Amino acid sequence: MFETPLIAALVALFLWWFATGVLLWRVHSADRAGPGSHVWSVILSLPLFAAGVLGVNATLMDPSPQGVWFAFLSALALWGWVELAFLSGVITGPNTRPCAPGLAPEARFWSAFGTVAWHELLLAAILLALAVASFGAENAFALWTFALLFGARVSAKLNLFLGVPRINTDFLPKPLAHLSSYFRQGPVSGFFPLSVTLLALAVGCFLERLWRAHQAADDGAIIGFTLLSMLSALALLEHWFMVWRVRDDKLWRWMIPAPATNKHKT
Repeated sequence: MFETPLIAALVALFLWWFATGVLLWRVHSADRAGPGSHVWSVILSLPLFAAGVLGVNATLMDPSPQGVWFAFLSALALWGWVELAFLSGVITGPNTRPCAPGLAPEARFWSAFGTVAWHELLLAAILLALAVASFGAENAFALWTFALLFGARVSAKLNLFLGVPRINTDFLPKPLAHLSSYFRQGPVSGFFPLSVTLLALAVGCFLERLWRAHQAADDGAIIGFTLLSMLSALALLEHWFMVWRVRDDKLWRWMIPAPATNKHKT
């Protein structure tokens, strides 16, 4: 069943929605439980990171559809743990203060980078490690998956910093509340059309590779490039959410715990 491209595309769509919802649910639940709960979330989820490392290592020489699936899921496991650590405020950056008013553009950029520096450097280090491990490997889909997620994430952050019309800050957990002061809500910058063009080209590139895989009857590559095509299309969609009048937050709102209320008995 999982060797069918349509199933692969639907599973990628489901994982994008469900994994995002689980992360938001966990960090907002930890918000209600107190700061220590964020740290424990990251510590107790370390097996997820370990599973990702072991999964990547086990699939490097397995180009079969099953190997490609496990490589894709292993990359998501690595990414998911780092994102949880970031959203929990455990791995962020040295700057945890709101943006000071009146900063010059360059100073504002470096101040903003300071809020996410350790997170970005960790992602870059994992990407480099994957690139080294995947050199000459028969199955590099873990590398491609992580690289795509990394590129799309950097692009989204830059667009939020430079300016977009639609910014949803409701999902920011308490440890990252200061990040909203670095977002710029307004007309898009010149970077937005460049970023969506590059993502559209990525979609086209992966679709072209998918067509070539079909021509060569390479089942593993068919699954891999189907997953990457869907993932890049979803990244492109997330960018357009920044400008469309679409309430994308409704996709995950129901998974966020309701605020605690105090009830007094009389």
